[in-house]
Amino acid sequence: MPPTRTSYHHGALRDELLGASLRLIAAEGIGAVSLRRVAREAGVSPGAPYHHFADRATLLAALSEQGFLMLAGEFAAARAATLKAGGGPAEVLGALVRAYVGFAQRQPAYFRLMFRPELFEPDSHPGVKAAEHAAEACLEEAVADCVRAGLVPAAHADDLAVAAWSLGHGLASLWLDGQLKHYTDDPAAAAAQITALIESILTAR
Repeated sequence: MPPTRTSYHHGALRDELLGASLRLIAAEGIGAVSLRRVAREAGVSPGAPYHHFADRATLLAALSEQGFLMLAGEFAAARAATLKAGGGPAEVLGALVRAYVGFAQRQPAYFRLMFRPELFEPDSHPGVKAAEHAAEACLEEAVADCVRAGLVPAAHADDLAVAAWSLGHGLASLWLDGQLKHYTDDPAAAAAQITALIESILTAR
């Protein structure tokens, strides 16, 4: 057991508790997370987490909110890089799918947590929903660009958004669960190949 610490700055303690939770999720799964276990992992007293989190659900919601904000940031960066390189709407959409898979590959603990249904309660965890909307807005804007470019009819905009989301989430989940071992050991490369195919379909005349 790590030694108990009492000298954390107020903000630093919250960050350390979140970091300890991520380490537990990565090592043992979400079921290992409890406020008492997180306190032990962080080296603080059992009561310390309650200064920041009312209960386990509040702690997990804070992590989920962080994860969605990180994903939104990666979406924005992928969009900007693709546009800077001269890519069009189809390429931007493909880049977001690849960013989604890359995020799951680099941040599996966040990814496994973010979509748990009990965290999608707007009244209880409004920050999670707001952060999710920030990520969704990036995808919706990419789809809107495809519509404006005439790549897909406006009536099918929602279909394209769901297809792109499903593709990214499905690839990421299958890879994390070990279901793509027969296909690839490099999810980023697989995502690149698949999105290239989708881009060619969208831009075919």
